[in-house]
Amino acid sequence: MIHLILTACLVTQPGACGPILLPQGQADDMKSCQNGADRISRNWLSDHPELAGQATTCLPADKLPTLKLDQIAPGVFVHLGETRQLEDSDSGQIANLGVVVGDLSVAVIDAGVSRIQGQMLYAALRQITDKPISHLILTHMHPDHVLGASVFAEAGAQIWGHHALPNSLTFRQDRYLENLARLYSPQAMIGTRVVLPDHAVRDVAQIDLGGRVLSLIPARTAHTDNDLMVRDDREQVLFAGDLVFRDLTPVVDGSLTGWLDWHRLPPSPMPRLIVPGHGPVAQDWESAIGPQRAFLVALADATRAQIAAGKPMSAAVPQIAQDLAPFEPGWNAFAPTVARDATAAFKELEWE
Repeated sequence: MIHLILTACLVTQPGACGPILLPQGQADDMKSCQNGADRISRNWLSDHPELAGQATTCLPADKLPTLKLDQIAPGVFVHLGETRQLEDSDSGQIANLGVVVGDLSVAVIDAGVSRIQGQMLYAALRQITDKPISHLILTHMHPDHVLGASVFAEAGAQIWGHHALPNSLTFRQDRYLENLARLYSPQAMIGTRVVLPDHAVRDVAQIDLGGRVLSLIPARTAHTDNDLMVRDDREQVLFAGDLVFRDLTPVVDGSLTGWLDWHRLPPSPMPRLIVPGHGPVAQDWESAIGPQRAFLVALADATRAQIAAGKPMSAAVPQIAQDLAPFEPGWNAFAPTVARDATAAFKELEWE
């Protein structure tokens, strides 16, 4: 399989260039790829006026940069991201991403922080299978999970997400892109844009990849207001998204009480493997959620104690962080995340 690569540069920064993998240019042989290169590149650039094309080349899949994909069950693959926050990462590639291969087609679960990472996931997938990519499922709105989506949309995938994801992502997209442009080089973010889902999940939905059904399970407001889990019914693998954090300190961006409520309703049937949004794959439910649940319970208790004592938020947040200090071992990015979590918890719980 041969892939079309366009070298594109920012119009406003001619030296800021990067490789753009164009799925429409995928071909069985080098000549077919080369024959379509100019037309496909022109068409793509016409929809990206911020970029100018420099050159095209055609490369086999094994010559492309890829992400590492580990097979955790038959036909189920996971890329484990760095367990860091975006501001502590050189690449922003911190989220866990998934690939599930059916008899007829492939589903991708989360697309990464940039077009470049999406391309690397696409290239890694293409070293596993040449089956069509029928679905991209976004587990929630955060940029480390969604900003590689354009690659898979161009490959023909339907994009599925929680029904609240479009509004939440649209509201935040400019801030997300501005923050990432501040954190990373133009080359790292070149071609990155927001792509919204074209299928909204309100109740449990199912996707058939051929001999393998995925169940899409929306959650009420918890980590965010648009969390969506994906269960491979055949292998009993649950992709929990950021409803489950391991190693990286949990981030409250929806509702602390809602997230605690979510912990009280274990999935049924119980999965054999749980893939968190961050951190290693877990082999049982308690290992997956136990440390996170303990942290969130302590966060709620410490926050309520400060509110009951009549403390203003400015005084309460440092004290909450201090009260939670015993939880720091085992959690990365603890101090800055706890400060944010304490602020979010105080704003929510002071109105109980």
